[in-house]
Amino acid sequence: MPAPTVRPFHRADRDQLTDLINAHVAAVVPGVSVSVNTVLSSLERQPDEFITDPWVAERVTLVAEQRDNLVAAAHLLRYRADAEVGECYRDIGEIDWLVCHPPASFWPDPDEAADLLMSACLAQLARWGVRACCASGELPAPVVYGLPRNWPHIRALYERAGFRHTGDTEVILIARVADLPVREPWPGVTVERTLGECGTRLTAYADGAPLGFIEVDTTPARPERHTRAAGLADVGNLHIEPAQYGRGIERRLLAQAADWLRLCGADRLLAYGAATDRTMIDHLTSAGFRELARTDRGWALREVPRQVVERLRSRRGWSRPRGGAAY
Repeated sequence: MPAPTVRPFHRADRDQLTDLINAHVAAVVPGVSVSVNTVLSSLERQPDEFITDPWVAERVTLVAEQRDNLVAAAHLLRYRADAEVGECYRDIGEIDWLVCHPPASFWPDPDEAADLLMSACLAQLARWGVRACCASGELPAPVVYGLPRNWPHIRALYERAGFRHTGDTEVILIARVADLPVREPWPGVTVERTLGECGTRLTAYADGAPLGFIEVDTTPARPERHTRAAGLADVGNLHIEPAQYGRGIERRLLAQAADWLRLCGADRLLAYGAATDRTMIDHLTSAGFRELARTDRGWALREVPRQVVERLRSRRGWSRPRGGAAY
């Protein structure tokens, strides 16, 4: 089999790239996939990231190809260095996502293309001259963020390149709406439905004082981007007033949310929380949730390791297109 080569993304790659992205999405969350239109749009801008997306100065998408098959791809971002950019993002280079085929019998050296692509990513980060480099797995699909542990081949690739996990670990949970608590009479309590920060808010009141609220988002995917996520919703916020802890308010609120979700036609509900927050996770699992995935946020490379670039650059398949940019 011929050696893989790395080059810039071409529009003709769109179908193979979408298939590769959807394969990674499917390993994290059930019943979700993205369209070609979603993928192409995300390479140009990320409208959901309304704070950080305007800070991006450059975007580069690279692919690794072998025998006319797209076997790996990566999307890189460079954030501006001016004062308008948040300090944590200022002059940062990021591998926004990287996907590649896992080891398989029909790829003699599955790591070869992935390592070659990573070498091109490191070279691009070095060429940008950014002050720091980070990496993630933020695919243009609901629920897929950080670096999910369902992708051990991507984690191994990042670690070979020198990236280390420096942030938090989050737990993603899922429940069938049918398995959530059933709404029952709640004497002395009224529930008001309003628009919240992260979806529809259901707030419980007793004697005019709030007990807590839950927000559910039934539109985790932008309709015009044709993401297949029908019936999926997520918990945007779940807040209990401190004085109400231990009274089962969260279970009552979940029952109220489940009743609303049934009317919306949603059949699955997602929730998120820090892996260190065992109390929250226990409350959710006792109410019908189960752990879906764990994802590690925050992967950093203090500086681009020049020796890694040079070592990987020596492998076959490194091309230099017109203009002198090495890929």
